[in-house]
Amino acid sequence: MPSLTFVHAADLHLDSPFVGMRNEAPEHVADDLCRATFDAYANIIDLCIEEQVHALLIAGDVYDGGDRSLRAQLKFGDGLQRLDDAGIRSFVCHGNHDPLDGWEARLELPAGCVRFGPEVEGVPIFPQEPERAMVYGASYPHHEVHQNLSLRFRELPPSHFNIGLLHADAGGNTGHNPYSPCSLADLANTPMDYWALGHVHTRQVLRRDHPAVVYPGNPQGRSPDETGARGVYLVEVDDRGTPHLEFRPMDLVRWETLEVDIEGLEAEQDLLDAIIGRAGSSLERSGGRPLVTRLTLTGRGPLHSSLRRPDTAGAILGNLNDHYANAQPWLWCERILTETAARVDPEQVAQREDFPGYLARIAEELRKDPDAIDELRDALRPLYANSNAGPYLRGFLPSNAQLRELLAAAEDECLAALVNEEDEG
Repeated sequence: MPSLTFVHAADLHLDSPFVGMRNEAPEHVADDLCRATFDAYANIIDLCIEEQVHALLIAGDVYDGGDRSLRAQLKFGDGLQRLDDAGIRSFVCHGNHDPLDGWEARLELPAGCVRFGPEVEGVPIFPQEPERAMVYGASYPHHEVHQNLSLRFRELPPSHFNIGLLHADAGGNTGHNPYSPCSLADLANTPMDYWALGHVHTRQVLRRDHPAVVYPGNPQGRSPDETGARGVYLVEVDDRGTPHLEFRPMDLVRWETLEVDIEGLEAEQDLLDAIIGRAGSSLERSGGRPLVTRLTLTGRGPLHSSLRRPDTAGAILGNLNDHYANAQPWLWCERILTETAARVDPEQVAQREDFPGYLARIAEELRKDPDAIDELRDALRPLYANSNAGPYLRGFLPSNAQLRELLAAAEDECLAALVNEEDEG
């Protein structure tokens, strides 16, 4: 039996608005999106009760903004009360989206819930056995906190298992505002055994132990940048104090990106069939969850001219949504991006009296000259022998066959870019 079990969650963003989606989507899709963050939170509460864990840890951004809705506060409190009724404690800190100075209704939290203030404090998970496990945490007093709060956890008394609960940017994660920035060394230089972090929405385990440093990510994706399974970590700590992590998906609706290459597709029906097939495959992998998708069309082919027509992308989007919006589970495509190009005939371009034509003729001459590849390879030798670059490039000088492939690819890319730029200009 584990000596301690807990669920580590973060970034609930309850009542997140899914900006722009609700007005465009069908009613049942909009309803599911409206409930998504709440249902993901309910799934977390269910998991805690089903697994009979000792505690739920929530590492900040419970709400989506400082002006938190009353609906979100009521739902959050209801979930904590369910835990309290089951004898499960909850520990909550606040982050940049839900700082302590945000608006709050005067609602009571259950007795088993600990909400940390602006200063680091420690609370035992087992009040009758305080040395068994402690949770140390601190909340953001206001929206922007740029101090390294982890430094305040250094001079704390150890217990059998110490948990640090914090909303922070550990290790310079890109794509997130550097609130409470800290390094892994800062976190390791504390008596913590497990850092329950929030702020980064993509789950990642920065360290497995001594101490474990963990981001569970958000439990419900809210944009095309938050694809794939979203959830929490179920953590079991053995009698030696070693944490064992198991990711559990909690999301109600999943975001995925779809990409279809038009290469080899000759007719519009071929493209529609390919898109429907790709969407169906994504639904099969979703674990029974509905999907919100963004479709990107790529590649070069004859369909590029059709895709440039002003009504084509919208018609493709409508066809996909008509096909899957009422399926069980449903799929809704919120946007289509067209990143295609026309197929280029080098011989035809070589007849032109402009820069693309000149480039095509140069490439043709290189292909026909038996000495050109050898000369190019000789010209590259000094680079590969350079004292600075050599250690990285040594042994990678392309063979003649590889150079021919590289030249052909370069010609293809350059001519396509130049010709399509002119056509679209």
